[in-house]
Amino acid sequence: MIQRGGKRRSVCRQCDHGYGGGANRPDQGAAPAGALLLLGHAGFALVWQVSLHTFGLVQSKLFPVYFYCLLGSNVVSLAVYAVYHPRELLDWHESVQMMLYFVVLIMTGLNSQWFGPAVTDVMLQMREIEKEHGLGGQIGMGSQKEAYTKLKEQDPKYRAYRSTFSRYHGLSSLCNLIGIICTTVNLVYTALKLSTI
Repeated sequence: MIQRGGKRRSVCRQCDHGYGGGANRPDQGAAPAGALLLLGHAGFALVWQVSLHTFGLVQSKLFPVYFYCLLGSNVVSLAVYAVYHPRELLDWHESVQMMLYFVVLIMTGLNSQWFGPAVTDVMLQMREIEKEHGLGGQIGMGSQKEAYTKLKEQDPKYRAYRSTFSRYHGLSSLCNLIGIICTTVNLVYTALKLSTI
């Protein structure tokens, strides 16, 4: 521990500064849970506070953690539900609920294994082209719209990347929305049936 300015702080063993990303961080075990909480707020806060390229890089690091946490929690939810609801004894309500768990699992699997990485790859390729044209350093979504439109019109490679990015980002958002809806329906149904549990 080092004391500076009346405050005590831990020091990274590899160097002379505070927690620099080494294995000695006390919050390392809380990273997945923290990422889930942070992700919801980070996008809204960051998009107006940092450059678009920084925003994209932050999102490309947060979303994989988010998708894998969802995937893991949905596997556990489905497994627990299946253990307590044998297939032979399911009524139609429980069958619908089991189907919703499978749908959520498929949607999060698609996002974590396919759409999320595809969006990140295309975003990084677009970023390189934007940097060549002096774009991406501005803060906020609305600035320099004309420059982006001009780049899209002039560069067919960028136009193709933009189209691919929009397609995969839209599909990823749709999968996430379907997962949220299915999970919400399951939670509401479970809450309505609490007296029978």
